[in-house]
Formats: sequence, C-alpha cells, structure tokens
Amino acid sequence: MSVSITVADPSSESAGSAFNGYAMLALIAAFLAVILITVISGAPPSDAPGLAVLAFLGPLAICGVGIIFVASGFFMIQPNQAVVLTLFGEYRGTVRKDGLHWTWPWISKQKISVRAHNIHSEKVKINDLRGNPIEVACNVVWRVADTAQAVFDVDDFKEFVNIQIEAGLRTVGARHPYDDMSDEDKTTLRGSADVIAKELRDELNERLAVSGVKVDEAGLTHLAYAPEIAGAMLRRQQADAVIAARKKVVIGAVGMVEDALEKLSRDGIVELDDERRAAMVSNLMVVLCGDREAQPVVNAGTLYQ
Repeated sequence: MSVSITVADPSSESAGSAFNGYAMLALIAAFLAVILITVISGAPPSDAPGLAVLAFLGPLAICGVGIIFVASGFFMIQPNQAVVLTLFGEYRGTVRKDGLHWTWPWISKQKISVRAHNIHSEKVKINDLRGNPIEVACNVVWRVADTAQAVFDVDDFKEFVNIQIEAGLRTVGARHPYDDMSDEDKTTLRGSADVIAKELRDELNERLAVSGVKVDEAGLTHLAYAPEIAGAMLRRQQADAVIAARKKVVIGAVGMVEDALEKLSRDGIVELDDERRAAMVSNLMVVLCGDREAQPVVNAGTLYQ
C-alpha cells in the first residue's frame, strides 16, 4: 500500500518578472558620472548662499541614495538555478533564466538549485514479505520540479526528501520476498532489479509530489540478509540450488531413458519384457543421475536365475 501526502492548498510555480541587470548597471554608471561631474565642477565657497550649497550637495545625495537603492536589487542566476520572489510574504513568481537580474529591493529573493541531486541512502534493516530481516540501501537521483511547492509546501524540502526516501525504501522492500527459487515468475528483491527500481521510483514520486520534487532514477545498491540469519539463509539457498539442479538432472535423465527404450524397440535391437525394461531403466537412471562414474558389473547369468 502506497502513501500519498497532500496539502490543503498546494502551491504552483509561476514565472516571475525581473529587470535586465545590465541596464541597471548602466543606471549606476550614470549616477557615478553625475557625482564625478559635480565634484569636478568644484564645491561652492564657504560664504556661498544656501541655495548654492544645496545645488551642489543635492545631486550628490540623490545619486548616492540612488546607487545604494539600485545596488541592493541585483541578483545573479547560474545555469540550472532558480530564484523565488516574495513580496511581503506573497509569492510573486520564480525566475529561472540565468544571468544578471534586478528587482525591487523590498522583494525577497531565495535561490534554489534545480540541478540533479544524487543521494545514497543509509543501510536500513527491514522485514521482507516472508518476515525475514534484511538490509537494504538505495541510490536516488532527484531534482526540484516546482520551486513554489519546494519552498512553501514543506518546511525543509531536502530533509523531507531524505526522510521519504527511507520510508519509501521500507515500503517497497516489505512488499516482496528477498528471494524465491521455487517460483521463477514471482517478483523478488534479488531477482527483479528492474521491476523493483521502477516500483521504488514510482513510490518516491508519489510521496514527494507534495514537495515539488521529481525522482528521475532510483535503484537498490545494497541487498543482504541481516547478520543474525545470513548463515542460515545461505545454507537454505545452497539447499534450494542443489534441489533445483537435481530436479533438472532427473527430468533430463527420464527423457534420455525414454528415448533409448523407444529407439531399441523401434529398431528391433532387443525385445524387452516388463522385468528387463525395469532393470534397464533402473541401471540407466543410476548411471545418468549418479554423482560418481558408474562401475559396470558383468552379469554372467540371466535375470531369471
């Protein structure tokens, strides 16, 4: 059973607006030019009237304030970065275009990386479908798809991702047995890597949808029985392997014996009654299924003496 996390009023990313940063740099250069021209023109004498002093200091003060105002609104975006804009707590859009930008200084700016992140989880101990304790770990590649959800719908989206990866790994690991040699078509953690990887990715995408995070790739990187049962389960696997191999050998031997008896009868090489046929089947099965080379025994008599 999968778990889906929802919020009452989910956020949604929208495009934010910002001015060209290089144009605002030109404005700062214009302010500096005014200051430079004013200074070069010379300060009024000390006994100059108040209007003359104001005419000199006014442009300097205005340009100085303008430079501070403009300089506080710059922000830079690198490739695969985004900036979330908020005005007095209200979401005003997300800027994703890389380069130098400018916006009003009273607009808050929060940078978020939308690059691919790679997380290798810690080993966690869980019980598989049969109740056997196992250790599993996974590798997950994820990225932020909706910056508004990542910022406003969860408290800390990176910590949220880490917790949900462990929870999703426990959920998927408990759905399937570690291994099942008796049923080749059954999905197992050890034998169905592609199926488990897809299931884990889907599980994580469903859990992380509320945070605006998308999982691109997920897969198990560690899978083993817990140390307390590892020895016993290894012996069981060895026994299952021996039984499966023996079964295949016996089935093949039966087919070979059947073909041999049919050819002998069809070609008329020898006529076999039920007793001779049973003896031949027994001898052939011993030869074909034995672990050691057969030791022939020459019978000088007959089967009836």
